[in-house]
Amino acid sequence: MAGILGTSSSAILRSRPLASPNSKASIRPFSPCPGQNHGRKFYGGISMPVQKGKSQFQFSISNVATELSPAQQQAQKLSKESQRPVYPFAAIVGQDEMKLCLLLNVIDPKIGGVMIMGDRGTGKSTTVRSLVDLLPEITVVAGDAFNSDPQDPESMGMEVREKIMQGEELPVMTTKINMVDLPLGATEDRVCGTIDIEKALTEGVKAFEPGLLAKANRGILYVDEVNLLDDHLVDVLLDSAASGWNTVEREGISISHPARFILIGSGNPEEGELRPQLLDRFGMHAQVGTVRDAELRVKIVEERSRFDKNPKDFRESYESDQGKLQEQITSARSSLSSVEIDHELRVKISKVCAELNVDGLRGDIVTNRAAKALAALKGRDKVTPEDIATVIPNCLRHRLRKDPLESIDSGLLVIEKFYEVFS
Repeated sequence: MAGILGTSSSAILRSRPLASPNSKASIRPFSPCPGQNHGRKFYGGISMPVQKGKSQFQFSISNVATELSPAQQQAQKLSKESQRPVYPFAAIVGQDEMKLCLLLNVIDPKIGGVMIMGDRGTGKSTTVRSLVDLLPEITVVAGDAFNSDPQDPESMGMEVREKIMQGEELPVMTTKINMVDLPLGATEDRVCGTIDIEKALTEGVKAFEPGLLAKANRGILYVDEVNLLDDHLVDVLLDSAASGWNTVEREGISISHPARFILIGSGNPEEGELRPQLLDRFGMHAQVGTVRDAELRVKIVEERSRFDKNPKDFRESYESDQGKLQEQITSARSSLSSVEIDHELRVKISKVCAELNVDGLRGDIVTNRAAKALAALKGRDKVTPEDIATVIPNCLRHRLRKDPLESIDSGLLVIEKFYEVFS
């Protein structure tokens, strides 16, 4: 990443872990603005008692946790320590393009995610999952199934929205951004959510049980081998990625809840192509190749052997690297809003997109966002042409129309057009 960011890799990747095992989530009350109108109503996470002769329904969130007691917090900490150890992000050798795309999406989630395609055994899944340690903290309403944002009505479940409109004081806590894995064999009910049959039989109420999309709200949804995902699940992802909401129609109940997530997918192009509708939903596209340098290959093998032999000691050896990178991400997220891009550079970005016959305007929007995120990562408040040159192939490569007779890589076509327009 040294060449990309303009600083040495060791300077960028030198840190402490995001949170120590002894750290506790801080909970504070959130006082809403009385009488504030938050717009239209959306329905999410509801339980509706069925009573004969009555047309009125009572709504309540089901399957949510209450505030944790000290004993529960201790149990949660022990559970976290006993989880399978994750390979440190700072220990990954090479693959700078993939790592940069992931970091930019953490800094600005509105970039829209990243699609990682490359050879098998090149560390795609390992790199994505290692991102967990670097994810920053967000503010959520305590005990809410949808990770509702107390400041943003568009990211609130129905019950949280109603309580805020009524002027109630809600407990607020900080928690790390969630990363949710979407298995290839998952059913549509598990992804979207379903009716709680057990509750329906025992208590006689129709209760909604949130699915993976509810859990991934305001977090990351990772799909490994996304090009092998069943078409009906692809349709669900397309709908949620387009609207930011998941709508469930089950047993006469229509429920919608917020589902805004960073979509990350990985796959091997030899195993099948991705549907163009879904490919266009990914903000960036990273290509990963097999490392050819013998010295680098030996280093990767040795590092992996060290990790397999003693994961705890290996992770501790990269604590300072992880911490520095985490601090850099936190600083970039806080300064992102102050980063500016000149009008002349915006015009040239759009000219590149137009001359490459890129359909729609997503390419223009994502390139602007990614360039600003990169400038923030480098600690600057202004975007330079070098920033744009770094990110524009990843933002436009997958949006070009396929020509079966074209032998040149689409990323090189984008770079050629960039230098032609920016020269």
